[in-house]
Amino acid sequence: MQTSYETWIYSIGGAILVGLSGIFPLLVIPIEAGPALRHGAAAARLKLLLSFAVGGLLGDVFLHLLPEAWQHLNNNGHDHEGHTRLGLWVIAGMLSFLIIEKMFAQEGEFDHLEDECSEAEEEEKAARIHDNSESTAGLVDTTDTDEGARQRTVHNYANHISNKQNGVHSTSGVKITAKKADKSKEKDNIKVSGYLNLAANVIDNFTHGLAVAGGFLVSSKVGFITLLAILLHEIPHEVGDFAILLRSGFDRWKAAKAQLLTATGGMLGALTALTADSARSAGESTAWILPFTSGGFVYIALVTIVPDLLEEKHLKESVKQVVCLISGVATMYLVSLVH
Repeated sequence: MQTSYETWIYSIGGAILVGLSGIFPLLVIPIEAGPALRHGAAAARLKLLLSFAVGGLLGDVFLHLLPEAWQHLNNNGHDHEGHTRLGLWVIAGMLSFLIIEKMFAQEGEFDHLEDECSEAEEEEKAARIHDNSESTAGLVDTTDTDEGARQRTVHNYANHISNKQNGVHSTSGVKITAKKADKSKEKDNIKVSGYLNLAANVIDNFTHGLAVAGGFLVSSKVGFITLLAILLHEIPHEVGDFAILLRSGFDRWKAAKAQLLTATGGMLGALTALTADSARSAGESTAWILPFTSGGFVYIALVTIVPDLLEEKHLKESVKQVVCLISGVATMYLVSLVH
């Protein structure tokens, strides 16, 4: 028979172990953050990871979180009104994330591609004007009766074009330099979607802490089985979360540290279960968390990530992304069988 002291040690230790699973992707994902993620092989790999993340999030919602919430309602004898309330919490989660993103999204956060295109267009326009000025400067009609006037006219026109060209170059240079300065200044700026994902993970880890501590309150055996099941569920989930953070502007180490910070949610969940009258009463008072988190995950998957995937124009890459998405769902299905 385990003592109360052992229950606390096992529960807190289990919650910490679940939180440490957040650094697992740092060890297995061979991808670097930064501008390289927008182009080439790195961008393609990131999109595959994001596709897996979408499948993992949707699988987590519809194969784990919502079924668990429905089971909790059924076990407590709730009627149709309880199921309706659960649906409202899902909608509340989606709307909350929408409102937060609209409130805190930085201006121009989603137009980096347009900025890059405009830079290229400006440079191309400057090159064309430069070529025009050189060709115009050579068009001097020496057969004109007023040769001096003609040459002065052409010379003035050439100077006008040259000045215009220099102005474009300088303006373009200022713009490009300013944009580069802004980009260097924005290296530490993270898209709000990254913070939304972290917030959802804190809430999700809270439920894991509740489950781990609730299991150890029953017995050591139940606690360890619950802990193993949650770890199996969390590892593929953390891979997807890591990809989402990279997409949002985190570098590898910042993403790992941010994932570790979400472990505080698990600690709070474990403490809530341990200090409650019973694991059941703790579950009843926090029953809204599962559907609310589900709404947040659906928003992140379908609103934040999927639009990026829809930009893919190559059939081969699109097929790969769909396969990765299905793999994410399949992974969560396999995990749900042992959860």
